[in-house]
Amino acid sequence: MLGATTGTRIGITGLGTNVPDRVMTNDELAQIVDTSDEWIRERTGIRERRFASDDEALTDIAMPAAVEALADAAVDASDVDLLICATVTPDMMFPTSSALLADTLGMPKAAAYDLLAGCTGFVYAIAQAYGMLASGLSRCALVVGGDVLSKILDWEDRSTLVLFGDGAGAVVMEPVDRGGFLGFELGADGAGGENLWYPGSGSRKFDNPEALLKMNGREVFKFATRIMVHSAQELLPECGKSVEDVDVYIPHQANKRIIDYAIDKLGIPSEKTVVNVERYGNTSSGSIPLALADARVEGRLQEGALVLMTGMGAGLTWGSALIEWTNGRPR
Repeated sequence: MLGATTGTRIGITGLGTNVPDRVMTNDELAQIVDTSDEWIRERTGIRERRFASDDEALTDIAMPAAVEALADAAVDASDVDLLICATVTPDMMFPTSSALLADTLGMPKAAAYDLLAGCTGFVYAIAQAYGMLASGLSRCALVVGGDVLSKILDWEDRSTLVLFGDGAGAVVMEPVDRGGFLGFELGADGAGGENLWYPGSGSRKFDNPEALLKMNGREVFKFATRIMVHSAQELLPECGKSVEDVDVYIPHQANKRIIDYAIDKLGIPSEKTVVNVERYGNTSSGSIPLALADARVEGRLQEGALVLMTGMGAGLTWGSALIEWTNGRPR
């Protein structure tokens, strides 16, 4: 799916993030599996990540991010009429984490549902929220992206254990008087799904599910390096823009080597790229909003800045969003 936006301007008016308190360093992981700080840094760029405590679930991590986003947008929770939660690690299959969040936040008018698109979930969710808002079906949306992947990791498999972390982000989306989203590119390839999967987690019966996250790292790396470049190259000209026009590039924080490959092939300078994978690891649907927050703290999200976001993940799925950042007020 590829398209430039038309008609109503929709932008991000509030942003919030949250990560668990527990910091897990590479040296700590080296006491659990056969690895080392040097080995992990060389192959991934990660030096630490956050892991939820035993009694923390997704909504516990996501709630502070949602509250912060609402406050940042100066929006009352009761005015939100759409809540989308992008995650592959909900508190439970039902009731959905989105419904639980909407209830706790106080959103009696909100339609609420979970969206499952792997690490691409946040990009899929903001595209869906855009469609609802641009059509007039919604007036104010809250999009939450987050995961607690530590709950489904195999703690004996160093190839996956060292990569992932927990975290969440949230954005408020509303019609704005200037700037806003310019276009989206989304895709999926189920034929590659067996390279990153969670067997035994649904209605498909397995004799020995070993229900923990499994990944073919080599194939996922090949997919990621190809699709990160392809998605951006598809979207930019569709929106009448070029790589040179991009002011801030926010790639999914899966692996520093993947990010380095993408910016080299796209020709995006490293100084325009937001990278925080060394502090958080791969937080799945929380990755891009966490990086957005870092970009704002660093002063990169200036009025009129062209921001390119690209994600990819389980499914296999991918997606890019292009937004002209604005500090303009909602219409």
